[in-house]
Amino acid sequence: MKRAACLNNRNWRPFPILFLLLVYLTAASGAVAQQRSLTPEKRAEIEKAISSFMSANSVPGIGAAVVLDGEPVWSAGFGMADLENSSPATPSTLFRLGSISKPITAVAILQLNERGKLDLETPVQKYCPAFPQKDSPITTRELLGHLGGIRHYNLDGKGDIPEDSARHFASMEESLQIFAGDPLVAKPGTKFAYSTYGYTLLGCVLEGAASQKYVDYVRENIFKPAGMAQTQADDFFAVIPHRSRWYHKDKAGLVRNAGVLDSSYKIPGGGLISSADDMAQFEAAILADKLLQRPTRDLMWTSEKTADGKMTGYGLGWGLVDKFGLHILAHTGGQQGTSTAFAVVPERRAGVVVLANMDNVDSGSLADEILKIVLDLKD
Repeated sequence: MKRAACLNNRNWRPFPILFLLLVYLTAASGAVAQQRSLTPEKRAEIEKAISSFMSANSVPGIGAAVVLDGEPVWSAGFGMADLENSSPATPSTLFRLGSISKPITAVAILQLNERGKLDLETPVQKYCPAFPQKDSPITTRELLGHLGGIRHYNLDGKGDIPEDSARHFASMEESLQIFAGDPLVAKPGTKFAYSTYGYTLLGCVLEGAASQKYVDYVRENIFKPAGMAQTQADDFFAVIPHRSRWYHKDKAGLVRNAGVLDSSYKIPGGGLISSADDMAQFEAAILADKLLQRPTRDLMWTSEKTADGKMTGYGLGWGLVDKFGLHILAHTGGQQGTSTAFAVVPERRAGVVVLANMDNVDSGSLADEILKIVLDLKD
């Protein structure tokens, strides 16, 4: 399919002064009440950083949040969730999470492990018999750490879902058909090979272990306990209140509607939608050990190793990075019409969330900048 038509032939560019004023006013009206732990000076710094980022990258809308002392203390919407209808972004605006769906899926899988329903070291066919046997067995743990040898998207598009596609997949088993017949890119355990399709296979594993649909399990065992009332699958055909529109900047610098995306084939690895408020609740729940026991959380946040002992820098569904003198657990995401990032700093019981409705922008750099402001960090 071709990319969706531009905004009723209105090619949109932000006018810097008016745009920054709009962003500031939207942030001021959208911030939640629990801001007392952030000083007015820090809030102003964060708002300035976000305004500058949006102006420099022509980003229509952003949702952002901060966690301090283990609790959400600030969130705001900036700019526009829907340019055509002049609908402002708020802390409750739902953005496509992209790959920051993966940490949520990892928590769900590890819950099942804690409950004795899933063995991380057992070949995946025990829970997902629809996936064919390969030359070497693949374990759930290897999939979580991108060591399973499952391919990622084919950049040439051959045998893959087109970049713009409204094809709907009714089940995890149906989604497996995209890649199940393909050879592994490496022997399991030997090479870090990032794979969203590996997380589709994890969705099938979860459903087999839990005897429950993926979306139902995460709703009952992740979203409800964490207080994530809005988070859900990005159902392309459903009418979902507060869902943002999705944008893309072309080579000429014009903002257009992003391409069509039905993400039903990759819900566990890139098909959820959420708000800044809800993702801050997720971070707080993780920090408070509401979703996993501490030893399991520590396992999730420990770097995996390849068979030759090399650290991958990625745990079970989470990226690991040491910077600013801190150990940070983080993930970014990107797909049609979205760029996202979130990070947790356990030793400071802090976290940040950045969700943007524009693809191909560096949301991770903005998350870093906000984290530096909040925690008084230096490069």
